[in-house]
Amino acid sequence: MTTPASPGNPGNEDGKPDSDEAHSAFTPPLGVPLPPAPEPEGSAFSPPSGTTPPPASGTGPGTPSGSTTGSHAFAAFTPPEGIPMVRLASDAPWQDRMRAMLKMPVAERPAPEALAKAEAEGPAVPRVLDLTLRIGELLLAGGEGAEDVEAAMFAVGHAYGLDRVEPTVTFTLLSVTHQPSLVDDPVTVSRTVRRRGTDYTRLAAVVRLIDDISAHEVTLEEAYRTLAEIRRNRHPYPGWLLTAAAGILAGAASQLVGGGPTVFAAAAIGAMLGDRLAWLCAGRGLPEFYQFVSAAMPAALMGVLLNLGGTNLPGGGHLQASAVITGGLYALIPGRALVAGVQDGLTGFYITASARLLEVMYLIVGIVFGVTIVLYVGVKLHVRLNPEEALRTYDNPIVQLVAAMVLTLAFAVMLQCERAVLPVVTLNGGIAWVVYGTLSHQARLSPIAATAVAAGMVGVFGQLLARYEHASALPYVTAAIGPLLPGSATYFGLLAFTQGRQDLGVASLAKAVALALAIAIGVNLGGELLRMMVKVPIGGQARRAAKRTRGF
Repeated sequence: MTTPASPGNPGNEDGKPDSDEAHSAFTPPLGVPLPPAPEPEGSAFSPPSGTTPPPASGTGPGTPSGSTTGSHAFAAFTPPEGIPMVRLASDAPWQDRMRAMLKMPVAERPAPEALAKAEAEGPAVPRVLDLTLRIGELLLAGGEGAEDVEAAMFAVGHAYGLDRVEPTVTFTLLSVTHQPSLVDDPVTVSRTVRRRGTDYTRLAAVVRLIDDISAHEVTLEEAYRTLAEIRRNRHPYPGWLLTAAAGILAGAASQLVGGGPTVFAAAAIGAMLGDRLAWLCAGRGLPEFYQFVSAAMPAALMGVLLNLGGTNLPGGGHLQASAVITGGLYALIPGRALVAGVQDGLTGFYITASARLLEVMYLIVGIVFGVTIVLYVGVKLHVRLNPEEALRTYDNPIVQLVAAMVLTLAFAVMLQCERAVLPVVTLNGGIAWVVYGTLSHQARLSPIAATAVAAGMVGVFGQLLARYEHASALPYVTAAIGPLLPGSATYFGLLAFTQGRQDLGVASLAKAVALALAIAIGVNLGGELLRMMVKVPIGGQARRAAKRTRGF
C-alpha cells in the first residue's frame, strides 16, 4: 500500500515522501517563488569560461557517463597530481627565505632540514624559543623593522628544527608560538622590550649570529654563549666621541644651508651643549620627550645670541644665524625611527607602524617646544631672524658634497656603526647628495621628488651592500639619509609660527613632513625593487604580498 504524496511535494516514484535531508532548510515566504530545481546531472560548480574542468575521480572506461562523485568539485582546486613540494634555495640569503616563508600558510611551509641531533628526543623547545625571543629583543631594540625581526625569529626556530613556529612582533612585545602537531598543545612564550637604544655594531653581531645559526654552524649552547658575549660587549665609541660627532654633524649640516666657518663652529658648540644636556636629563631619569626639549634649546640659543651680537663679520661677511639653528636640528630629527615606522606600515605591520610614528611625533613635538621657546624669547628681544638668509644652499658644490659626506660620517658614528662600515656609509651619503643636487638644482626637479629618488638610491645601495656582507641594511642606509633630512623646512616653519605667520608655518611644516615621508618611502621602495630583481628564494614562491585592502 502506497502513501499518497502531499500537495506541492510529489514525492518519489513509490509515492513515499522525501526525507528531511532532501528538503532545503530555507522556506521562502508566502508569495515568493521556489528556487529552480538542481540539474539532474553534473556538478553544481561551473568552471570559468574558457577552462576545461578536470575529469571526476573514478571516471574511466568502466564508469558510466553522467555519474558524478563528491570529489568532482574539489578537483577544480587541487591538482590531480597533488600540491608540489616547496624547496628552499640554499644559496639565497636567510632574510629572503624567511620573509617568503612567513607569508605562507603553515601547511605549505617546507619542513626544516634534517639535522644530526645528539639527543634522540629532538631540540629543547623551551630553550630554542627563549633564544629566539632574546635575539628578537636585541633586533627590535636596535631599530630593525617588524618584518625583519619576525624573519630573524623564524629563521632561528626553523634552523633548530621547529617547523611550526609563528612569531609575532609589536612595538614593545615579542611572542612566539610552537605547536608540534595538530593534536599537541601549543607552547607560547613572550618577552617585553623595556629599553631601546642605538648600537649598530651590536645589531650587526646579532645578524651574523643568525646567519651562522641558519647555516647550522653553531649549536644551541654555542649560540647562547655568543649572544651573551654580544650583550656584554661595550659600545665601540666613547661618550666624548659621540658628543663630538653630534657637533660635527650640526656644523656640517649648517654648511648645507649656506653657512661658513663661523657658523660651523657655532652650530657645533650648540649641538654639543645640547647633547650633554640630554645626557644629563637621561641620567636623571627624565622621559625622552624632555631630553629632546632640552637638546633643542642650546642650538636655538646660539643662533639668537649670535644675532644679538651682530650678524656682520669683520671681513665684510654676513653671519647666518638661521643656519646655526638649522644645523642643530639636523642632529635631532629622528630619521631612523621615521624610516622604520613607514617601513612597518608599508609591509603590513600597522600596529607597530602606528606606535613608531606616534613616537616620532612626540619627539618632533619635543624639538618644536625647545626651539619655539627660545625663538619666542628672541622675537620678544627684537632679534631679526630672516628665513631667506639660509636659502643659499648650492653656492659651492664641492663644499656641499664634502659637508654631506662629513655629516654622514658623524651620523654613522652616533649610530655606533662598525669602523669597517664607516667608509662605505660615507660614500653612500655622498652619492645620495649628488643625486639630490643634480635633480633639484640642475634638472629643476621638485625637492620632494628629488629627495625620494635620492633616498631610493640609498635604499638600493644599502640593500646591495647588506646582501654582499650578509648583514642588516640599517647601518648602510640610516646614516646615508642624514643629508636629506628636512632640517631647514622644520626650522622655517617654527620661525614663521613664532613670528605670527601661521600660513607660512603650516606650509613649511607640511613640506617638512612631505620630505620626511619621501625619504622613508624612497628607502623602502629601493629595497623592494632590489628584492624583485634577485633570485626567487623558494622554488617558485616569492614573498607574498598582503591583500588586506582593495580601496573599497
